[in-house]
Amino acid sequence: MLELLVAETRIADLESALCRAQAAALTDTLTGALNRRGFDQAHEREAARSRRNARPLALALIDLDDFKRLNDTLGHQAGDQALIHLVRTLRSALRPSDVLGRFGGEEFVLMLPDTELDEAVTALTRFQRQLADCRVTGNGVALTFSAGVVVQAPGESLAESIERADTATYAAKRAGKNRVFSG
Repeated sequence: MLELLVAETRIADLESALCRAQAAALTDTLTGALNRRGFDQAHEREAARSRRNARPLALALIDLDDFKRLNDTLGHQAGDQALIHLVRTLRSALRPSDVLGRFGGEEFVLMLPDTELDEAVTALTRFQRQLADCRVTGNGVALTFSAGVVVQAPGESLAESIERADTATYAAKRAGKNRVFSG
């Protein structure tokens, strides 16, 4: 009987460790946002639900403004703090159904289920204001971002949607930064 109890405890410990390892494989270690693999998996589920229910699925590509300059002037630790601050600020404003992923460097992708394009643009503009109102702890830097927002078209891949959002983000940067453009 004791051997069975020990074996069950060991199995529970291994299952818990496996769950932690799976979560770590899908999460960006610095920010806690989903990494690309985690975001891709979440997108597959959400895109299927969106198609099934004939509901819009908005995607936004967010790029911190002047991030290279921040790193160059205040150092990489300040850059890391800025990324963490961005994720915390966004998470505090997101709905439970929204999904945030780190796309690479200072770029993040945001999935807004059941959200039309105008609603998504409004939400991203609100997120910009919230971010600007709350400076990074430790160095007092105010952050801004430029964003491109799209609604995924029927039959469009995630890569195609992200490419459209990226084009809109670059247009926002060229227009003076700290802007939200739709694509």
